[in-house]
Amino acid sequence: MSLAVIYTRAKSGITAPLVTVEVHLSNGLPSLSIVGLPEAAVKESKDRVRSALLNSHFEFPARRITINLAPADLPKEGGRFDLPIALGILAASGQIPLDAVQNYEFLGELALSGELRPVDSILPSSLACGKSQRRLLLPLANATEASLASETEVYAAHHLLEVCAHLKGTKTIPRQQYQYQQTRGAESADISEVIGQHQAKRALEIAAAGTHNLLFIGPPGTGKTMLASRLPGILPALDHSAALEVAAVYSVANHGPRADFYARPFRAPHHTASSVSLVGGGSSPRPGEISLAHQGVLFLDELPEFPRKVLEVLREPLESGSILIARAQASIEYPANFMLVSAMNPCPCGYLGEQRCRCTPDQVKRYRDKISGPLLDRIDLQVHVPRVPYQQLTASNTEKKSTLAKNRADGSSEVIRSRVLFARKKQLARQGCTNAKLSRKQIELYCKLNEQQRDLMNKAIERMNLSARGFHRVLKVARTIADIDNQDVILDSHLSEALSYRL
Repeated sequence: MSLAVIYTRAKSGITAPLVTVEVHLSNGLPSLSIVGLPEAAVKESKDRVRSALLNSHFEFPARRITINLAPADLPKEGGRFDLPIALGILAASGQIPLDAVQNYEFLGELALSGELRPVDSILPSSLACGKSQRRLLLPLANATEASLASETEVYAAHHLLEVCAHLKGTKTIPRQQYQYQQTRGAESADISEVIGQHQAKRALEIAAAGTHNLLFIGPPGTGKTMLASRLPGILPALDHSAALEVAAVYSVANHGPRADFYARPFRAPHHTASSVSLVGGGSSPRPGEISLAHQGVLFLDELPEFPRKVLEVLREPLESGSILIARAQASIEYPANFMLVSAMNPCPCGYLGEQRCRCTPDQVKRYRDKISGPLLDRIDLQVHVPRVPYQQLTASNTEKKSTLAKNRADGSSEVIRSRVLFARKKQLARQGCTNAKLSRKQIELYCKLNEQQRDLMNKAIERMNLSARGFHRVLKVARTIADIDNQDVILDSHLSEALSYRL
């Protein structure tokens, strides 16, 4: 039979649509044509495939070869279709059994020698292949990433000859297995090492428990960045489903497998980052920093140093939890469910209110105006981080060791993480999401206030000029504080503490 059908996968965001490679050999002048909306790299595969087959000692059919990549309206790009095209030609010409390829999907770029070279965006293809109940055969360099999808049978080869020997049954390729490892690299940076700053630590715990956005404001050297860097150590690990979702984003971004599969991402881009690097984009849209921080933390240090137009692109993802990148040919949606943690100085020099500050009121206003009201309104916790008293900094080694031991007993990362995990379990059991993601109806149901608390909120709205969004975010924070204290209802103290975090 001169017709062969091979299955493979294209890439489209974090999805991998099925592509059917149809190879037909017919009589006529020898030629090879590829149809089905191939881009330049796919069109060039004809030369790579021809050389790879000849150098692997296969016969290249001297016939008219037509290759259709279906569906025809889906753009095809990259060298990922080299291997399925080569196997389609071999199957159509009878050099490998046609039945052997029906239960497989193939991905891989071919070198002229026949060696298999790695391709990007492998994990989404592996996950989709497992759902289709087919096996996946790909280059050896992609085996570790593809085997993250434990439900998929993954086979990896180094050369085209190994693939053909496996399909013929003469030499079987062993199935790839991935051993998940869970480590906590953040344990070396314990939050108890931060001297003082008890209110900031408390805000950090509340933010971690309810996935609330957080802003630290204070002069230089007070520990704002140090506190933020301790946040991964108090966050609960990802479950398997969420870890796969994060790994898929990293796969599409061509970052490869993450070192710690179950750890939550912590991204800290420099303030010179562009809006495209934050939200994603490009001619072939790739995920940006907000998607790489999915299910984790995006830390923006020196917040006012970011260009205002860069910060404004964060407003919609903070509400929706996703980002839609629209281009002329297609629109791709990436997940972006992240916690925003940021830090800033109170003025350009950082020493506002001190004698050495020389900033004029206009300079301070211009500095703070870089952060718009709508963006600031989306930050639940706004915490002042004051200077640490010099007595704590100049304490003797014995006193420092005693203080550190007490801090570890009362508020180490392990202790705080246990409280955060307890609060999150309580939230998920009650409403199926963390408190920061509560809908309007859920707020009315789970954040009920008594008459005295409503009077308090009425006064707060008038004095603090709270918007409707700010009002609801205060209720969400109060609900999180109540969950940490294992209270079924919001108490007056919880509401007062939540209001104290709105500067």
